[in-house]
Amino acid sequence: MSAPVPVPQRAGARQWAALAALTVPVLLMSIDLTVLAVAIPELSEDLAPTGTQLLWIVDIYGFFLAALLVLMGNIGDRIGRRRLLLIGAVAFGAASMLAAFAWSPEVLIAARALLGIGGATLMPSTLALIRNIFTDPAQRRRAVSVWVAAFAGGAGLGPVVGGFLLEHFWWGSVFLINVPVMIALLIAAPPLVPEFRNPAPGRFDLLSAGLLMAAMLTGVYGLKGAAEHGWGITPALWVTASLALAVVFVLRQRRLSDPLIDIALFRSLPFSTAVIANVAGVFALTALLYYLPQYLQLVLGHSPLTAGLWALPIAAGAILGSLIAATLARVIGAGWLIGGGLILAAGGYLTLTALGLDGIAWIAFTGGALVGAGIGIADTLSNDVIVGTAPPEKAGAAAGISETAYELGGALGTATLGALGTSIYRTQVTDALPADTPPDIADAVTETLGAAVATAQQLPEDRAAMLLDLVRPAFTDAMTTAFTTAAIVLATIGTLAATALARHHTPTTGTEAPDEATRSDL
Repeated sequence: MSAPVPVPQRAGARQWAALAALTVPVLLMSIDLTVLAVAIPELSEDLAPTGTQLLWIVDIYGFFLAALLVLMGNIGDRIGRRRLLLIGAVAFGAASMLAAFAWSPEVLIAARALLGIGGATLMPSTLALIRNIFTDPAQRRRAVSVWVAAFAGGAGLGPVVGGFLLEHFWWGSVFLINVPVMIALLIAAPPLVPEFRNPAPGRFDLLSAGLLMAAMLTGVYGLKGAAEHGWGITPALWVTASLALAVVFVLRQRRLSDPLIDIALFRSLPFSTAVIANVAGVFALTALLYYLPQYLQLVLGHSPLTAGLWALPIAAGAILGSLIAATLARVIGAGWLIGGGLILAAGGYLTLTALGLDGIAWIAFTGGALVGAGIGIADTLSNDVIVGTAPPEKAGAAAGISETAYELGGALGTATLGALGTSIYRTQVTDALPADTPPDIADAVTETLGAAVATAQQLPEDRAAMLLDLVRPAFTDAMTTAFTTAAIVLATIGTLAATALARHHTPTTGTEAPDEATRSDL
């Protein structure tokens, strides 16, 4: 006679208060991914970084975040997820202080790297703890929807927050807002959030950790290089090196009795499909947030705050989509929702392709809201599938895989769609420039739209107007072509996800009570 299946424990007020404490740092880190974009002009004027230094200031946060997420998730499984969360809060707050008051480009680059390390300790800890705290499947899905709403909504809110702060304070304020939030987390987490760890984590393989970091860093570096300069030999070599290191890493994991990543997780169709859906969702969101602020500020001439307000429908759609996903999942299968959400986001991108030099607001608002809502729905259910598929003792590692998919999606979105748009922009501008254009001006205006606008400000009024009439339509065409490509990618992956998961049972967390050996409320 089989033993009765334990009934999952329903969450109470303390558990929901713990969710609030875990959601706030995710919202803040997501805002940090996009808030810096509107601060770059003031930052550049104050610190005077070189072009290469400016790229590192922007990119190094994502480099370390992507490279360390899985590793930090694994460490959290070993030392305790709440402990790692508190360590990350201290690191993130200290790095934010250093970034806010950085006195040189080199110091700001180092601070941004430390922010990435701190963020990598915070993010997998929050999602893994949600997996452990909420053992009832319906409640856990609702909790994950709040987590995704914070992550997706925060990316859309970044330009708004940055624009508001820059209207009233100096550029360092975009970092300084992190400090009181981290202090609040350090106060609230110990009494509200229970500790969880893997009681038998096995031996930690240092070589695997090094291989994983090397594979992630070289891969993201190559993709970022492709986004900035196009797909030349150098980015291709970096990406190839990353793939080779990844193959060595996977082969080593298959031989280890205690692997850093349980490759067997990817044998699950729901798990693998959900990871791909995560990549696709963030691929779409970051591409939109890459182009739209430039379009609003440099083509339409809006202020940073106004441009941020135009992005609000993205955040609103993402939050609404995330919050209704749990309700929809009661009557619609997860596969249909994941696929349908990506297809809805594709529809939003198709709407945005109608944007032109006149900047019709309802097109931007409707398209942005559809993209945000679709991604909110898809990412909520895909994260639920990911953490629901993994055993409780490996929740941190699974959460790290989920968030690494986010970072890879972001890098891919910027690299592929960014490189596509850059190529189209350069080709159109090069063909349209008069033959007598001085080489230094030609080089500047074909590099980026921002460089072209800055160059135009130094020219006589008639020459500047002629130049802007060339570069603004070229950028708009490049943007809408990238949006069309994004729509095709999302619709394709959404259709495949719905087809793959429609008849497949997607495991849910909480079908058993958590092992008391893994938990400590101290």
